[in-house]
Amino acid sequence: MNNTAANVAKICLSLCMFVVAGCGGGGSGELPSAQFVTANEGPGPQYIVGPLDTLEIFVWRNPELSRPVTVRPDGRFSMPLIDDLPATGKTPTQLARDIEARLDQYLQSPIVTVLVSGFQGPFAQQVRVVGSATAPQAIPYQANMTLLDVMIAVGGLTEFAAGNRSTLARVENNSQREYTVRLDDLLKDGDVSANVKIEPGDVIIVPESFF
Repeated sequence: MNNTAANVAKICLSLCMFVVAGCGGGGSGELPSAQFVTANEGPGPQYIVGPLDTLEIFVWRNPELSRPVTVRPDGRFSMPLIDDLPATGKTPTQLARDIEARLDQYLQSPIVTVLVSGFQGPFAQQVRVVGSATAPQAIPYQANMTLLDVMIAVGGLTEFAAGNRSTLARVENNSQREYTVRLDDLLKDGDVSANVKIEPGDVIIVPESFF
């Protein structure tokens, strides 16, 4: 009887410690379903150019200057009459104004339009999936992106994935928080309540099953 009472006491103590730990800052929680947060949303924030983005540059009345360019890994690109222009961290409109300022010494009142045709985005805004996904990778964030969108992009889960033990790591107010996501419920059972909104920079961690 004494041994039984001691074992019960140990179990109760362990449960209490677990609950207390779960209540601390940065612990796991659950995010609201995407069906409740995206229905009335409009356009997201303006796109920020990142390394390896492909840009279509159009210079009005100067077709010889208009061309596609790729932003180099160092965040710069070059085009006729312009060398090593910084591109990352700017919107396409801001970049167009920078190009016009550079061309102004060669052309009279240049008018430039910049379109992004190949998206990568800044590293800090990419969404990453690691662990037991079919094709773990970093993908560009898109406005109103959901967990389902991300999992389709990475090809779903491997057969050894523990989908319902997955977590989503997110930086909020300069601190990292982790949320539980139910990937098995979402992908295997079609439970749309398990679909959540994704934010720029989110990291989805998919563990393997214990057996």
